Amino acid sequence: MTQFNPWVKPLNLMKTEPLLSGGRVEYEDFDASSDVLSSLLYTLFQENWQQVGVGHVAEGGVLELEFTAAPKLCILYDGYLTVAAEGWHLHLCIEPSLGGPECKTPLELRQQRQVSRAAFYRRFNAQGSPRSWGIKFWNGANVEVMTIFLPNPFVEDENLLPEGKPNLSKLALYEQLREIYVLGTKPIPFTRNPLKRSYISVCTSGRCLPSRKWEPTFTALKTAVEKAGLDIEVRTSGCLEVCKLGPVVFNSEDRSWYTRVTPDVAQTIVEEHLVKGNQVREHSYPPVLD
Repeated sequence: MTQFNPWVKPLNLMKTEPLLSGGRVEYEDFDASSDVLSSLLYTLFQENWQQVGVGHVAEGGVLELEFTAAPKLCILYDGYLTVAAEGWHLHLCIEPSLGGPECKTPLELRQQRQVSRAAFYRRFNAQGSPRSWGIKFWNGANVEVMTIFLPNPFVEDENLLPEGKPNLSKLALYEQLREIYVLGTKPIPFTRNPLKRSYISVCTSGRCLPSRKWEPTFTALKTAVEKAGLDIEVRTSGCLEVCKLGPVVFNSEDRSWYTRVTPDVAQTIVEEHLVKGNQVREHSYPPVLD
């Protein structure tokens, strides 16, 4: 594991694209490595969810979603950042997605899915004045996959402000983030990747047969972790890609899966694996061969 570096090295790469309707879009590319993207996205979705929107922009259609409350979930699993809001959620691949415990995803597809380019943008009108601000992401096939909409000083709620009376204080977030991630004049405000905090999760998917009774397993894990005094979050998750062998448990620290985890097995996992570092072979997935 590489050491976390709080300083982003500037790419000094600016691109401008003319708009057929007049005006232009100005892009400032920045480092799209995992630690950088994790820190930026955590800052946006966990700490500034009230200010940002997320969606997709294409000629003929725009999707724009807003948060009405803090995200219920912000987690990194198998390369994908998942952010769950009230009524909707998003996934963005910011690390190689290996394809579950058996690593089924071909190398070419891993490279295609992962964000390979990220840029801050400003959109200018035909008169040369900036009118919108945000951040865009492209995958390894150079396809634009997501847009983050940053606060717009010309808009209040959904209404345009009177001409000549923009609320320029709304540019503060754009300017602060640009200093860190584009210019590299200020450090990332974290001492480690904020999405890499250790956790152990229990699958709650209805496909997690033969047992759908994940609650006793979750409770047993949480009790055992607290008793051991471990700095590990115990959480629930959606499908962990090991169906019909439930309850299924995933340990983020070493990317390991367990199947048929009863409350007694959950306690053993904590005592043996999380505390002592000894994998519980009888319930490991894929099975550990002698």
